[in-house]
Amino acid sequence: MRAVLQRVTRASVTVEGEVVGRLDRPGLVALVAATHDDGPADVETLARKIAELRVLRDERSVAETGAPVLVVSQFTLYGETRKGRRPSWSRAAPGEVAEPLVEAVVDALRARGVEVATGRFGAMMSVDIVNDGPFTLLVDT
Repeated sequence: MRAVLQRVTRASVTVEGEVVGRLDRPGLVALVAATHDDGPADVETLARKIAELRVLRDERSVAETGAPVLVVSQFTLYGETRKGRRPSWSRAAPGEVAEPLVEAVVDALRARGVEVATGRFGAMMSVDIVNDGPFTLLVDT
């Protein structure tokens, strides 16, 4: 699995004019993608990293501060651009594989006591992010 973590002061996700997920205070946005061979171990590793990496202000973690996380599925993180002018999406897991994995990350974070908001899997989403720092980190399992 792969995630782009962004430290934010606030963030929201809108689908068809409706806000479906929102952070009204500082926390993390996690753009999350799965590839074909990801499984439960990848879910647990990614959830642990999101919760425990010391990426918030004063080198603190989500687990330490109680900061919220907005999880947004984003298959494009596995886009391949080495050849030609069109990205290839063949490394991204299909929706029927990826959706349960992304949901499992959300569940694993909530099991750790993390406040989690989400986007809507497979929807065309408008993501509004106020990046704090800016601070952006790529995490691979």
